[in-house]
Amino acid sequence: MTRSHKLGILLATTALVAGALPAFAEDQIETVVVTARQRSEDIQKVPAQVTAFTSEEIAAKGIRSPADFLSAVPNVTFIPTQNAGTSFIVMRGISQARNSEPSVAIVVDGVPMTQPAEFNQNLLDIQQIEVVKGPQGGLYGRDAIGGAILITTKQPTDDWQAQFTSGYDSGPGGRIDGEVSGPITDTLKMRVAASYLDTDGYLRNIDTADQSARKNADPVQDFSGRVTFLWKPDSDFTADLRLSADLLTTRGLYYIVAPFGSPNFNNPNYTSQPIDMNNSGLDDRKIYDAALKLTDNVGSGTISSITGYSTVWEILTGDGYPFNPFGHSAVGFDFGQAQFLDTRTFTQEVRYTSQANERFRWITGGEIFYTQRYISTGNMWDGPTDSGVQPVFRDPNPQFGIDSFAPQSQISFLADGQNQFAWAGYLDMSYDVTDTVELSANMRYDNDHRENITLTPQEFLDANPVTGRQAIPATTGEKRSHTWDAFQPQFIVKWQAEDNLSLYADYSRGFRSGGFNQTGVAQASEAAGFDNVGDLFNAETADTFEGGFKSSLLDGKLLLNGAGYITEDHNDYYFVFLASNSTQNLGNIKKVQFVGFDLDLTARLDQNLLLNAGFGYTDSDVQEFPGPSSSLVVGSRAPLVSDYTFDVGLQYDKPIEDGFIFHARADYNLIGPTTFVIPVPAAGEPVPIARDPVNLFDLRVGLERDNWQVTAWSKNLFDTKYNTEYSTGGFLFKADPRSWGIELTKRF
Repeated sequence: MTRSHKLGILLATTALVAGALPAFAEDQIETVVVTARQRSEDIQKVPAQVTAFTSEEIAAKGIRSPADFLSAVPNVTFIPTQNAGTSFIVMRGISQARNSEPSVAIVVDGVPMTQPAEFNQNLLDIQQIEVVKGPQGGLYGRDAIGGAILITTKQPTDDWQAQFTSGYDSGPGGRIDGEVSGPITDTLKMRVAASYLDTDGYLRNIDTADQSARKNADPVQDFSGRVTFLWKPDSDFTADLRLSADLLTTRGLYYIVAPFGSPNFNNPNYTSQPIDMNNSGLDDRKIYDAALKLTDNVGSGTISSITGYSTVWEILTGDGYPFNPFGHSAVGFDFGQAQFLDTRTFTQEVRYTSQANERFRWITGGEIFYTQRYISTGNMWDGPTDSGVQPVFRDPNPQFGIDSFAPQSQISFLADGQNQFAWAGYLDMSYDVTDTVELSANMRYDNDHRENITLTPQEFLDANPVTGRQAIPATTGEKRSHTWDAFQPQFIVKWQAEDNLSLYADYSRGFRSGGFNQTGVAQASEAAGFDNVGDLFNAETADTFEGGFKSSLLDGKLLLNGAGYITEDHNDYYFVFLASNSTQNLGNIKKVQFVGFDLDLTARLDQNLLLNAGFGYTDSDVQEFPGPSSSLVVGSRAPLVSDYTFDVGLQYDKPIEDGFIFHARADYNLIGPTTFVIPVPAAGEPVPIARDPVNLFDLRVGLERDNWQVTAWSKNLFDTKYNTEYSTGGFLFKADPRSWGIELTKRF
């Protein structure tokens, strides 16, 4: 079945269903309250494009991961790749790359998630998710350069209640979730939530030499849990403590690389080659979080203290380039790779929020961030026995060709430590000029100081005559430091033209800090022919002008919102892998312009049928790129940006006989043409090929009665074959095929 046939079936089905119903129901669409501006507001009154998912919508859509909700946000794409801790969010053209800061601010229960390796995890016991588009630096600081994602977990309840869900999926595999909540004393309440998933995965590894018990490339074992305590000794003071963990065991690096010199070598649409690895490797990640939020109403406003601490530990091993087993490889011997990440982050924010019902409203505060990070990468000889690659953490194996020719000897090894101290101060102000006109001015200053130390043993920095590896001009123990800072203003004017129509105009600036590449990268990248890749990469800033509207039509039965924007992005990131010294690096694109718009619609077609739809368009244009390749790169698309996105969802809930309720949910997501890389002549890719549009269809059907519910589901129902990512060098990362499952929920 072709893509056009699938799309035709969906649209025809939608038209038939809608045509058989009254034009619109008498029921209005329920109001959603969001905290996008750090106050509780009706989503239709917020002068920004916000997509919100309530707990009911999260359950109806079966949202369990970031990919499940980001696919329903116009002009937003989510790109999973390589390993659990590496994934990219692209919002209105602002993209992410390996080893970079996030492209959006991610805030969980008021605590910023500073490490992008944390984001792609199980979404457990979530109350609401809000996606705010456009630079939000004035409100959320550094990394809010593309927007912000606000996640709120469920709070303890006033009476004891519980819910348990068990399920089976086509991996095959199983899942069990549980939540228990209630009061311990008159002033103290608690909530406990846990989830465990164990599945064989969906992507087949055809290599018969793989002796692992699970033949698929992507088996998953994942335990996540959270304990929340809420203490309220009086009507003014609240203490909220959250402790959580996510322990994941899976695999990664199951790339495919088309044969060298073939027409498909740099083709992101090539899906025919199977995964073929004799070394399945591993991907183990451990995340621990603690957060304490204290709030005290002091009459004139509220004082808040938000403290966060998190650790991320991840070890990744697998086959090495070109990801084919020994005997197939184009290189002279088989080898694998290991990557290790260990971070610890402390955050502290103190905030004062004035009364919400005043004509002049304001929020002021300050934050500090302290992070310690260690990262190492290395390649090892798999040896003549294809014994697989062992994990390498802080201490490398003996060097290949110098100290040892034995299996597991180290071909390359690089390690860096980094200490980061950042601080920020902010002031957010809103003033009602008249009953219908509001002016807002948000100002924030961020200062980010980083110190990097080279921890690679000297023998791995010197030239290796056996492997032919060039020397890296660096010294063990060498320290580098740099401070990046930015002032991030935001100015908004909102006009409530009618009760059911508001218009707004917005100027905002976003900032994403720079960072360090491996010492000596500037020399190696110049020799390899890559432009604008240095020993450090510059901070990125984005200035956006936006105009939009919020409307409620047909007596509240139809909500239609939209916005257009122009963004001038300076020092956008792009990813470069240097084979000469096995380093992963970031370069800067001096200037990119993004021009686009997005629309979203919610309609109550019938008392039982709700329609959601959204469309986003982004035109990206590289305007400045100094260096010899400038004439080729200028005028090209920015990396990872899809030309457009379209999503439509139908939610049907119908009471039937004997107290039963029938639920059905259909979601369609179209991702437009996507160019993953800029022209890279040095990598033999002067004219990148765009990935063709991707059509995805998900379906959920369930039956509910009293306190239980059974649901059957399928993701990628039509089994669309595509690659989630392409990277220069021929790297292709396969998307999940069709999967299905059934789950049973019991509430107490």
